[in-house]
Formats: sequence, C-alpha cells, structure tokens
Amino acid sequence: MLGNLLKPEFDELIQARDWNSLREAFTEMDPADVAEVIEDLPAKDSGVLFRLLPRDMAAQSFEYLPPHQQSELVSTLGNEELKNVLNEMAPDDRTRLLEELPAEVTRRVLTTLSPAELKVARELLGYPERSAGRYMTPEFLTLPGNLPASAAIEYVRTHGQGRETLNVLYIVDERGRLLDDLRLAALVLARPDTRISDIHDRQLVSIPATADREEIITFFEKYDRVALPVTDSQGGLLGIITVDDVLDVAEEEATEDIQRMGGMEALEAPYLDIGLTEMLRKRVGWLTVLFFGQMFTATAMAHYQDAIAQAVFLSSFVPLIISSGGNSGSQATSLIIRALAVRDVSLKDWWRVAVRESTSGVALGVFLGVLGALRIVLWPGREQLYGPHYVWVGIAVGFSVIGVVTFGTLCGSMLPFLLRRLGLDPAAASAPFVATLVDVTGVVIYFTVASTILAGRAF
Repeated sequence: MLGNLLKPEFDELIQARDWNSLREAFTEMDPADVAEVIEDLPAKDSGVLFRLLPRDMAAQSFEYLPPHQQSELVSTLGNEELKNVLNEMAPDDRTRLLEELPAEVTRRVLTTLSPAELKVARELLGYPERSAGRYMTPEFLTLPGNLPASAAIEYVRTHGQGRETLNVLYIVDERGRLLDDLRLAALVLARPDTRISDIHDRQLVSIPATADREEIITFFEKYDRVALPVTDSQGGLLGIITVDDVLDVAEEEATEDIQRMGGMEALEAPYLDIGLTEMLRKRVGWLTVLFFGQMFTATAMAHYQDAIAQAVFLSSFVPLIISSGGNSGSQATSLIIRALAVRDVSLKDWWRVAVRESTSGVALGVFLGVLGALRIVLWPGREQLYGPHYVWVGIAVGFSVIGVVTFGTLCGSMLPFLLRRLGLDPAAASAPFVATLVDVTGVVIYFTVASTILAGRAF
C-alpha cells in the first residue's frame, strides 16, 4: 500500500521530469511498491520510469504488475531492455507472461532470451496448459544424499544465490531422481557429521508435472507445505512450485468458478482486456441455452391456459412460486459446488446429500408455503381478488410452494454431482441454469396442484 500513498509525490516528479530524484526514490522502495506506482500510469510514462530502475529491481517489479500492464510495457521496451528484464525474471512468472502475450509478441520476447533461459522457457511452455509443469520453476537447490550436514550447509551457502526458495532443499541421486526433501531448519539443527539422507524430517510428497491446477491446490492444502517438488513419470525432479504461485492459481481457479456460476464461459484475461467480440462469444452460448429453456416455460403456461382463463388470478402467483424454487435451487447448487471444491463431500456422499437436501427442501417449502397461504387468506379484499374459495386458493399456493421448493433444492444439489460424475466442472451447474430448469417444472407443479385442489369450484 505504500506505493499508493506515495503516488501523488511521484506524479509531481513525473510532471517535472525530475528523473534523478525518481531514480533515487525508487532504489529505496520495495519492488512491490514500485509496481503500485507504475501500475496506473499511462504506457508512455510507465516505460520511461521502468528504464530508470536497476536491472534486478526492474525484473522484480515487473513480476508484480498485472498481465495487461506487463504487455503494455513489453511493447514500449527496446530489445536490450526487454532482454535484461526477462532474463532476470523467475521462470514461472516469465512463463505466465508468455502465455498472456499475443503470438507475435511472444515470438519477439523469445528472441531476446539468453540460450539458457530460452531452453527453460520452451520446456515450461511445452507442458499442457494449466498443468503443474506450467507453474513450476527450475530454480531450486539439490543436494547429493551422501553429504554430511556441515558440508550441506556450506553447499547451500555457496550455491544458494538466485534460487526461488531455500526453505526446502531436495536430495537427488546421480540420475536426478528425487529421493527426499529436507527443510533448512532440520539441516541446521542436525549434528554436523550426520549424512543428510539420514536426517528424518517428514514424508516426501511430490506433484506430477501433468497434474492440473486443481490438484496443485489440493496438494498444498492437504500437506500444508510452502513448496512442493514437480516430478516426471520416472521420479525425476523437474522443478518446484512455491506457495506464492499457488495463491495465484487459487485466485484464477476461483475466478473461473465464479464466472461459470454466473452462467457464462470463464474469461481468459482480465475483464477490461477482453475484446467486445470475445466477451459476447463467452456470454451468448449459455444465454442461448437459457433462452431456449425459458421457451419451455412459455409452452407449459400455454398448456394450462384453460385453467388460467377460469381463474385469471392464478397467473399472478407464478413469479412468486417459481422464484422460490429457483432461489432454493441456487442456494443448494452453491453449497454443493463449494463443498465438492473443498472436499467436504465426495461423489459417494450423493445419497446423504439427497436425503439432507430433500428434508431441507420440505422444511423450507413448508415455511414459505405457510407464508404464501397466509398472504392470501389474510389479505384485505381477498374475496374480490380470489373469489369465495380463497381459502382453497391459499392451500393450493401453499402446497405448490412446498413442491417447487423441494424439487428446486433437490435438483440444485444433485446437478453438481451429476456433472462431476460425467467429468465436467460442477461450477457449470450455475444458478441461472438451475433457475431455468426449476421455472419449467415449477409451472407444471403449480398448475397441476392448483387444478387438482380447485377442480369443481366456481370463481
């Protein structure tokens, strides 16, 4: 937040073109605060300021900038400046940048990398999108298992510069296969003559390079680690994923789920960076499906037009009843999607959830149904509005609410299980989709109940 507080002062220096004062001020700041200052500036000013930074600070500050700001800066930097920044960036952050950039810009960026960094970038980009291989960094420290603790500490001291983290060290054999991991604290506290392969720290846990990002989050949540190694099918150590990368992954995953629950495809870039055509494409698919779904609601209404003609007031309760079912279904869907995501429930729990939600649906339906019935029975001018059989109208509305809310709750809770069983994302069982499904069935339930209870009564 320091960067935001200092922005007015920097704005004055920028307007005055006092580059020397800006350079001195930046060198005393944290890279994250420098990024905050740069973030809201126009591209022409941010490019000038970026050139004032020392090479290391430029690379670190660049990593904190949002993707769209990074893309803008890339277009303003010369090849030599771009080369300096990219070669100093962490490989995992550089990979995410390359994924965000347009293809022609990515090709230009790759030509600026050193041969060693280019090899790393190509290796990382060769893994499937959203896999652990895309998020890992190869900047980790390995140790041979036959080293004594004292020699291992000296090895860390001499070879640890520039590594992503030294909190966890990795023991490998001569073929590069992962044997164990070792916390630095355990190494420091061990007897100097103890071989590091004999230091008993904790169980070894690794992530396959092809694991998707949901699995990455699961691994970190389950094992409570600050870093986890990424291995190939033969157990070879390829890289590590650190907890700061997992926070980014979790944010991306949560954003996608929220957007899908809103009834649309997930966006692949920040909102303001998505073109209008792409935005429409992402939204029109589900809207079309939901629109056709609502056509069935109109068809159902048309089927009961004779009942509506005999008691026109019945149609006035349609929004009340179907919205109750849609709202209860949306609640259940949201609860179960989240429960599946955090593993509070699994596929085998579907029957327990069905029983629980059916009971909840009946209880909620009875409560809302009583409210609906009382609204009719106690409403002033009820006989003029609903006829001499207004009590039976209240009973019909009450039972209809019970049926619709129960169905909506059960449907909303079971759809995520069905989609997960089919290998799809449960977030696709969005609230709009459930609401549309319940609209159609709600109309059928309501008019069926009303026609049965009110049959033979004149209005």
